[in-house]
Order: sequence, then C-alpha cells, then structure tokens
Amino acid sequence: MKRTFDLCELQWRVAGYNPHEWRMEKSMEIGAKSKAAIPAVPATVPGSVQQALLDAGLLPDWNIGLNARHCEWVENRHWIYEVAIPDEWLRGGQIYRLRCLGLDYCGCIRLNGREVHRFKNSHIPHIADLTPYVEESGNVLQIIFECPPRWLGTPNSTSQIKKWKPRFNYTWDWVSRLVQIGIWDDVLIEVVDGVEIETLRTLADADVDSGTGRLTIDGTIRGERNCMLRVELARDAHVIRREDIPVPEFAKNGVAWDGLDVDLWWPNGSGGQPLYDLRVRLLDPAGGELDRVERRLGFKNVRWEQCEGAPQGADPWLCVVNGRPIFLQGVNWSPIRPNFADVPQSEYRRRLQLYRDLNMNVFRVNGCAFLEKDCLYSICDELGLLIWQDFPLSSSGPDNTPPADETSIAEMAQVVASYIPRRQHHVSLLLWCGGNELQSLADGSPGVGVPLDFSHPMLKRMAEVAAELDPGRRFLATSASGPRFVASPEHYGKGIHWDVHGPWRVEGGIEEFRESYWKGDDALFRSEVGAPGPSPVEIIRRYRGECNELPGTIDNPLWRRTSWWIEWPRFVEERGREPKDLEEYVSWGQQRQAQALRMAAEECKRRFPRIGGIILWMGHDCFPCATNTAIVDFEGNPKPAALALAEVFGRDR
Repeated sequence: MKRTFDLCELQWRVAGYNPHEWRMEKSMEIGAKSKAAIPAVPATVPGSVQQALLDAGLLPDWNIGLNARHCEWVENRHWIYEVAIPDEWLRGGQIYRLRCLGLDYCGCIRLNGREVHRFKNSHIPHIADLTPYVEESGNVLQIIFECPPRWLGTPNSTSQIKKWKPRFNYTWDWVSRLVQIGIWDDVLIEVVDGVEIETLRTLADADVDSGTGRLTIDGTIRGERNCMLRVELARDAHVIRREDIPVPEFAKNGVAWDGLDVDLWWPNGSGGQPLYDLRVRLLDPAGGELDRVERRLGFKNVRWEQCEGAPQGADPWLCVVNGRPIFLQGVNWSPIRPNFADVPQSEYRRRLQLYRDLNMNVFRVNGCAFLEKDCLYSICDELGLLIWQDFPLSSSGPDNTPPADETSIAEMAQVVASYIPRRQHHVSLLLWCGGNELQSLADGSPGVGVPLDFSHPMLKRMAEVAAELDPGRRFLATSASGPRFVASPEHYGKGIHWDVHGPWRVEGGIEEFRESYWKGDDALFRSEVGAPGPSPVEIIRRYRGECNELPGTIDNPLWRRTSWWIEWPRFVEERGREPKDLEEYVSWGQQRQAQALRMAAEECKRRFPRIGGIILWMGHDCFPCATNTAIVDFEGNPKPAALALAEVFGRDR
C-alpha cells in the first residue's frame, strides 16, 4: 500500500551561508559545528527564511516604516533547511519519493549529504527519487536555496523575464520589496510498493435541461497487478454512484457517468454550493487497498455568450451559469502577505468569508503572483466564489510582451501543465488566463497598448496545452483583451472596448466623472477598475516606524513607497488648503474612494447584460501601504469602499 508522510509535522532548522561556503563543510549536517554565517534557527515548514529569522530576532519587521530595506541582505546568502526523517517512515517500500509542492526559488536537495535533485522554478512541484540514497537509519534531508534573481519587478522588460519566480515580491505599486526564499507549500514523502494511482483527471459538468451531473475520469496506474479501481461518488453518507472497473479497462476508456442525481453548484448569491466526495481506490485481487485519491467536486455548467448589443465578432463576456446569466462582481486577489509561505489557512478563510459577505462572486488571481494554495480553491468551492486564474506572466511598463524563444516557451508550457492538474477539479475554477496586461504598445507609451492574442508563440503554446488538459474551460490570452487595453470616451460607440482595464482614478468631481466617463461606457467587461484610498489612521500610525505620518506627499518616504496612489494634491485643490491632520485626510480619501467605486459598480450593474461584470483592483493589502487601491486593509478589515460595494453588489441578485 502506498503511504504518504507529511514532513511539515517535523522540526526543521534553517541556517544561512555565504554563497557556496556550505560546499566546503566536511559534515553536511547543520546541527554539527559549521561555518554558517547565520547559525541554524528553528523553522516552520511551509515557511519562509525571512519569517524564521524574524521569529529568531535576527530580522526587523519589514512591515514597519522602511525596515524592508534592512531585510534585503537575506537574498545574498544561501540557506539550508534541514530535518531528520523518522526511521520508521523509510521502511517497507520499493520507491521512496520526495514531493515538494512549492520551493521558492532555486537550489538543490540532498539526502545524507548527497545531492539527489536540483530545482529552479517557484511555480511547479519538484519531485525527487530518494530510493538510491536512503540509509537504514539516521536519514537527514536538506533543501538548499541559492541566491534568487536580482530584479524581476516593475518597471522591467517582460520579454526578458525568464526566471519563473513570483514577480510581485520585487516591489509593485502595492508592496515593498521582500524577495521571499523558502518552502512555500507542503513537503511530503511517498513510500510506494510498486503500485499506485500515478495521475487522475476529473472533469465535472452539468446538463442544464435535466439538472443532472456529468463526470468523466481518466488517469494512469503505475505497476498494476490485475488490480481494480473502485470509484464512488457520495454526499455525506449517501452514495450517488459506485463502479468497479478493471485497471486495463480504465486505462483504455476511463469512467464516464451521465445523469447523476446531484444538486447544481451556484456562485455566491445565486444559489447553494453542494459539494460531493469522490473516492477512487486502487484494490488488489483480494480487495486490499493499495492507493486512493479523494476529491471534493461540484457540478455546474458554464457557457459564455455575447453581451446584449455587442459588436459583431466581439468576444463573449456574458457568463451563463446553469442556464442563468450571472453578473460577475468581485476583486483582483493579491497574496495575503509578501511572505505567502507563512500564511495559515485561517487567514485565507477569514478574508474569503469577508468577500462572500460583501456579496462578491468572483476573484481574479493576478499573473504577477503565483498559483494560490489549494486551500483557497477549496474554501471558494464552499463559499461560491469563482476563480479566474492567471498564469505567471505580467506586464512591466516599458515592454509588456512575453519571451518568444523556444526554451522559455517550453518552460512556460511546463508551468501550464503543472497548474491545470492541481486545480482543475475545483468547481470554483472559472477560467484560465495567459497573464496580466500582456500587450504591444501602440506608440511606445503605457496605457494605449493593444492586448496580445494567440498569435504570440508563447500564448499559442499555452493555449494548446490547456486545451489538451482541460478541454471545455475558457482560456484567455491575457487581461485586458480585445482591440484596446483601456476604454476612452473618445472611442465610445466604435465597438472596440471588450475586456478593458481602468480607470484607476477619478478625474475631477465624482458626479462630473460619472457624466464624462461612465454614462457613455460601452465596455463588455471590466477586469480591473480601481480608485486609491488611504489605509485607516490606526494602521498608518501602527506601521509608520520612525517615519512622519504627514504630509501624505511624495516627499514623505512613508507615502513614497506607493507613490502612484498619492492624492494629497487633489485634497489641496478641492479645499484650497492642506489637511489639518491625518484623520481629516484619511476620512476624505476613504470617502472619495468609496464614492468612486460605488459609482463604477452602479453604472456597470445598470448596463447588465450589455456588460458581463466588474472586477476591482484590488481586494486586500498585503503590505501596510499608507495609500493604495485596496478596499480591505492590511489587517483584513473592510474600508468604507468595501461596504459601499457590498450594498451595490447586493442589489438585484
């Protein structure tokens, strides 16, 4: 029988070395005396090097003031995670396999001082065969991280970004630099006696006319010995359907079930979210269990139709779920923290429940980040929150076109082939997208670009892989998409605004902007709309460190960290004076943000079904920005803008 052990339960330690100095150690065990520049400290796994050093008192809190600058030295060391594997785990198997679901970013894996695997890529799992290196007792595992790339942030040249590590960590307009290093997802040891379920793909759908479910299952079985698969779908204690199928027959035909007596899954606000338990068990001829895979599934049907009045040939942007058009309303999801390795599941649930209660039904996971942890998808399955998942490509400003060389295309195809099998079974998954704001610049200036399509060789290959692995699921080349990146009033009525980004500010007064911009809007979808607003007074003061809280201008280092979103001059222009204190400025800025986003949401919902939806940039702060476009603050509390949106999103559901 296959056995799986969770190394995250063990006691890890991490030590820091000057680059490559660890290679000269006689003993590769950091528990012994070593030349480590930073001697070993306890480490949580999953977890980042930065959090381990913070917990040990060796690093300041990067969220406070300008402390993030004092943490950058961590990037210039090599880091060794080490753990002793219990002897009883490594017995009774033919194959011993290490499965690391997230390593950020590059280095090697050693067992008992011998290198067993090299890794480079934060976005894919890394799997190492430990079998030739296992000893009878006293096995010590090390995961060694070497220096990450120096700069992947923005501005940059997207065509030259060929290192597959989350880019937002290098600074974006909503976070300071904290280049995470460490183990960001689970680490498992699999002990296999030669027979196992190697891969399993499940595709669930619904027949709208009959209200029943469809389920197809296929996969590969390694080393079968006249075995059988027992496939069972159940809800609570009630078995919906069960089938025993010989492995050769499964390998040839898979499993296809139609007419399943299930309740359909709905987005938040449109119905319930019933989930079903799928159990696939590999049994030997005597009925003994050799391996099993368990998943939670939901059944929904999604099709995309033309918006009412859409120009001929436009992309379909009306999302029809189970036969009913649904207005998509939500936020762009950013990582909860820059050190996302350290975020517990409880923090995911807290924010997701807040968004559910704010009447949202969709998230877009942006391409400057990563494939979110599985717990996000599982909780979204429960809460009715659809997920638009970008692949890890993003604009950079001066150059927003992905690489086109064969090596980079092959590496990104590998990322696509990794993302899809890990998340496609989640009923919350709505669509895949090639990346964020990938575009050519029409005249060399940001903001007037033409979104890329599948004529770009990397996006073409990504779409081919997705079509093979997840047929029937929508795949977008990029967001925004269509003829234009942004919608401009001078181009209203021309039929060239499909899925657009912006605006992110209000030009002039709120009602004047409603008349000049929103009343004539003809976009078919808006996957990014934003407006800046300060963080609460308490957060600004709690995290300002030694910086002055005012003025809120680019001359103040505290506010300059996210200088794109400073609106101090707008206050002065409106009031003819500077704010008298922080409280007055925050109150003004937060109310202005609330009014701007309420207006945008109202005008989009008013036009439905001539427009398919609106997704705000952005949801929550992952860093205590003095000002930003987030509608939920760093500590997970809604700003006035979030409450205003909840009222609009709650109408006509």
